[in-house]
Amino acid sequence: MHLLSACCVCALLITALLSRVSGLDTVIGMYGETLEIPCNTKADDAIITKWKYDKGEGLPGDLLVKQTNQNAVITATDEYKDRVSMAENSSLLLSAARLTDQRTFTCMVVASADITEYPVNVVIYKTPEGLEISDKAEELEIGKLTKLGTCVAQDANPAANITWLKNNKPLVADGKGISIQASVLVDPVTGLSTTSSILEYSAEKEDTNAQFTCSTQHTGGAELVSSPVTFTITYSTENIVLQVVAQDPLVEGDNVTLKCVADGNPAPTSFNFHLKEEMVKVENADTYTIVNVSRDASGEYKCSLIDNPMLEASEDITVNYLDINLSPSGNIVKRAGEALNLTLRIDASGEPKVSWTKDNVKMDKEPKFKTLSYSDSGRYECEVAMGLLSRKASVELLVEGAPVIRQLSKHRGEDGQHKVLICEAEGSPKPAVTWSINGTSPDESPFVNGKITHKITVVPSANLTVSCTVTNEFGMDTRAINVSSLFVEVRMDKQDQSEDSDQTKLVVGVVVGLLIATMIIGLAYWVYMKKSKQGSWKTGEKENGSSEEEKKLEEKVEENSQKAEV
Repeated sequence: MHLLSACCVCALLITALLSRVSGLDTVIGMYGETLEIPCNTKADDAIITKWKYDKGEGLPGDLLVKQTNQNAVITATDEYKDRVSMAENSSLLLSAARLTDQRTFTCMVVASADITEYPVNVVIYKTPEGLEISDKAEELEIGKLTKLGTCVAQDANPAANITWLKNNKPLVADGKGISIQASVLVDPVTGLSTTSSILEYSAEKEDTNAQFTCSTQHTGGAELVSSPVTFTITYSTENIVLQVVAQDPLVEGDNVTLKCVADGNPAPTSFNFHLKEEMVKVENADTYTIVNVSRDASGEYKCSLIDNPMLEASEDITVNYLDINLSPSGNIVKRAGEALNLTLRIDASGEPKVSWTKDNVKMDKEPKFKTLSYSDSGRYECEVAMGLLSRKASVELLVEGAPVIRQLSKHRGEDGQHKVLICEAEGSPKPAVTWSINGTSPDESPFVNGKITHKITVVPSANLTVSCTVTNEFGMDTRAINVSSLFVEVRMDKQDQSEDSDQTKLVVGVVVGLLIATMIIGLAYWVYMKKSKQGSWKTGEKENGSSEEEKKLEEKVEENSQKAEV
């Protein structure tokens, strides 16, 4: 029976060897891990399950075999002796996967009526251990193709493909500014591949602070990206700028710093500063300071490279100045009625604006004094502004003179029991006011613009004349006013209406009488003249006497006519 079974097995093996395999499934395993190779036969009545592998050149190698209701027996005697086992579902378990495991493994199942083989192709993947950029350049020069560095993807299977990136954007070799050379080295022991990629790069000025990385998207894992690296980009100076560092506005006495800025990398450290007619060489610095500048310092300034004097930059500097002179200034004392000529002289680097104030109140125009009055006294200040620069000058004007009474008036008090006398005067210094009569409730106004008003209250019992006198160190003035008694005024008030009526009648009567008299005299004169012409034959003596009478009559008529007109 055992011999029959063995013959059946041999027959089935021969049949299996003669059968054709139309295609192979592929199982991917990861390097170093346990690989499970499935046995996908459908035989439910399997008697024997056997695993074998292809040694090459058509030679099979046994791994293990398992009969129904028995444990699997390892038949391998080579490298697989301690690495193979069989799962419950008849899959082959292969531990510590290696690249040498990339071959065909076959599952053979012997059933009661058939023998089936299921070959599986095994592929082993290994991701690189990491990506690093080595052999980096110390610096990159603009326009010069320079080896930037080498990116290495070590111990991978299959060999890694490396991509270079700048600021996360892939770089593509163009044969000009970008050159990429890749190589693969296989470890003879492990069979793993190490890929090296060398990037040669011609930098641009914009590559300053640019980040370079390399990456690989391996078949058996996620994308790997190296740590970013940056490079110093060197280039010759192409542009130079002169900067002026100073207060705004720059005025006489300030300091001004000249700074020469060049775009080279590394930046130049030594410069020539052209200070109008003088040139100063500065080493290991890019600035030069001019202290305590004057208005003569205005003009064009330059800086240039010491090793390339033709490369220079220039800038104009304007030292602002504003000088004013107010003449006269300070404290000025003038007499009323005199003239004062204020002169403001301005010396400025630009167009100034002038404004005036009197006692801190803005004036509409510049003060002119042809004839000084007491109201012209005060503090006059001019402000001259030019941009942010301003200057001020002032004069304190005092107009002096002998006092003058401008008005002396009186009026009855509100209660009708007293009279108020008002004396208004001008003068400077402040005049003293005195009255020729004693009064009550004296009231003196503030002394403003050379004017003062003094009031007293009196109760006159009789008609009298009151005088006001004002004095200061330059002279005096007196004015008088008649003041009637309150009793007389009361009586006169009662008679005002009747007296006014009688006086009106009297005036009208006088006027009418004079008109009638004039008419009578004129008529008499006319009659007389007519008779005189008729008696012209009379003697010359009589004629002369008549002429004298005519003259007297004419004079009388003229006198009456004048009275009538009045």
